[in-house]
Amino acid sequence: MSSLNIGIAGAGLMGRLAAWTLSRQGHRVSVFDPAPGPLPAHDGHGAAGFSAAGMLSPLAERESADASLSALGWQSMARWADITHDLSQRHARAPHFAQRGSLLVAHRPDLGAAQRVLARLSHEDDTAETRPQALDAEQLRALEGSLHSSAGTLHAWLLPGEGHIDTVRTMQCLYDDALDVQWHWAQPVLRVDPGQLEVAGYGASVSAQFDLVLDLRGVGAKPDCPVRGVRGELIWLHAPGLGLQRPVRLLHPRHRVYIVPRPGDVVLVGASEIESEDRSPMSLRSAVELMAAAHSVLPALAEARILKMDVNLRPALPDHQPQIHHDAGLIRINGLYRHGWLLGPALLDQALTQAGLSPIPPSTIHA
Repeated sequence: MSSLNIGIAGAGLMGRLAAWTLSRQGHRVSVFDPAPGPLPAHDGHGAAGFSAAGMLSPLAERESADASLSALGWQSMARWADITHDLSQRHARAPHFAQRGSLLVAHRPDLGAAQRVLARLSHEDDTAETRPQALDAEQLRALEGSLHSSAGTLHAWLLPGEGHIDTVRTMQCLYDDALDVQWHWAQPVLRVDPGQLEVAGYGASVSAQFDLVLDLRGVGAKPDCPVRGVRGELIWLHAPGLGLQRPVRLLHPRHRVYIVPRPGDVVLVGASEIESEDRSPMSLRSAVELMAAAHSVLPALAEARILKMDVNLRPALPDHQPQIHHDAGLIRINGLYRHGWLLGPALLDQALTQAGLSPIPPSTIHA
């Protein structure tokens, strides 16, 4: 494969994943982004990938998505296992990735709602290893002791095969591990055309020419793309001794609340979608509802310390489906909605294949 000169608009999850993949294949890559630098700001205005809890849940997404999205999620799960393993060979602090399954839980009054959700998650052709598995009190205790204290009133199911990933560390490692990429910070892309990016920066706009450009700007792709922002909210807690090993999804009357463990005794509590493009700090009501819901299934969180509260906008198209658009000299990927981490690697593989750049497995990419 000949070396191409490739320009990328956007340095979020998809931009970093594309830059890492293409640069390690030997292409010359330049990335342009409005952020002042590569580190997370957690102020509601940076890359949405930093503000994701990192649940990889292709089974749970059957509740509201079709089978094709779930299949892409399983493909991405395998790719994340390869990617994080490859990054671990060169980084002492490798990204945390685990595939131990996740838990769906519901309080007794919400059992009916939980059963309706479970019916949507189950397919006729599922095997015992690929369908939700009901857990009794003893089984729940063996999997997650911190949930056992409320087992008398808590119904739980294991969603086998699901996983989670440390989003912040993975974003940082993808940036650090990309080979000779030219990163242009504080330079937003104003216009994307086949083989060309118009970039603002240093007091003027300039046009840069490339063999191929990738538009991966998410919400920043307005007005070229009919994308809107969907607000997500996330609370970071420090909870020493909790010992949670798996993501937990609580069926709550108002929200689909999730609780996700991170290395260093950190736990993330969030809600996936709020139809608003408001980037302001989290409201008192949201914070109280999220933390009360988490505490209701994990009583040990009572003594957890609040590290930060994060908000951001996830890019959604009108049909809530991701979209790949390919022309000669141009690839656009957008509309990943709340599924950026779940679908990112599989969608990038598809897009590069359409452009004649079949992805090379990380283990075979030259260093």
